[in-house]
Amino acid sequence: MNCPKCNTELAKKYYKGMIEVDSCPNCRGMWLDFNELDKLEDAAFDDDAHKGSLIHHQAKTEFPCPHCGTALDEFQYRLYDLKLDYCVENSHGFWLDAGEDERVIAAMQKRSTEVKRKLDAESEWKQALKGMHSFLTRKK
Repeated sequence: MNCPKCNTELAKKYYKGMIEVDSCPNCRGMWLDFNELDKLEDAAFDDDAHKGSLIHHQAKTEFPCPHCGTALDEFQYRLYDLKLDYCVENSHGFWLDAGEDERVIAAMQKRSTEVKRKLDAESEWKQALKGMHSFLTRKK
């Protein structure tokens, strides 16, 4: 397989000991098979139900999928200020330019903090409502 951005032959490597990826030794981008983006996210936040929608505002690019050669689509990643590329035609996977892997992890760390804060606030509010309910319904 060749890099969709600079056409250099991709090399297999283990990303942080977690997943095997196809990496470009020239531009430092990486190809993640379809399920590997989820594995990368799970390093920071593994609650799939609270991650949000993955793909927003997609558009065709001129960059070829390393597997099948069809044009990759670019999309806004989970409404963050981050654009990634993926093979929409055959669901082969995702292309991350150099540094985008760290931005995905940072986005998931931020999401984890936001969800925890939201769940804590909901729990506190539930306890407050229970307290108010018991005060209002107690017998005099």
